Amino acid sequence: MEILRLAGAIIVFIGSVFLFLGGLGLLRMPDVYNRIQAGTKATTLGSMCVFIGLGIYHPALLSRMLVLLAFIVITNPISSHALARAAHFAGVKLVKGSVCDRLEVEEAEDAASGSPDPIGNDTINDDRPAGDLGGGG
Repeated sequence: MEILRLAGAIIVFIGSVFLFLGGLGLLRMPDVYNRIQAGTKATTLGSMCVFIGLGIYHPALLSRMLVLLAFIVITNPISSHALARAAHFAGVKLVKGSVCDRLEVEEAEDAASGSPDPIGNDTINDDRPAGDLGGGG
């Protein structure tokens, strides 16, 4: 029993180190995109270690910790992706040392080829009567 408690405490400590490094990465990275990436990866891994360590330390809480862990593993990448897309859409520039902006290249290629916006922002249905919002009924 003491070995499990020690293992849980060590894993929680490792997770707290990752969380600290994630916070440090937010301060040290040069632009928004690098900060999002550093914060997301470190906090996801740190949170995983903390929750697993707490589940090992207190076995009665393991099922709850696994549910929290699944939620974090699903939502952290999605939220960081949404933040990065919003920053790019708002025109936040990369730091000068960045190699390339692949999203900007893809958008330029789509505009040059005339393909529609995957979100549908550039398609307007002008043959609808005025006031028709396309509700159907």
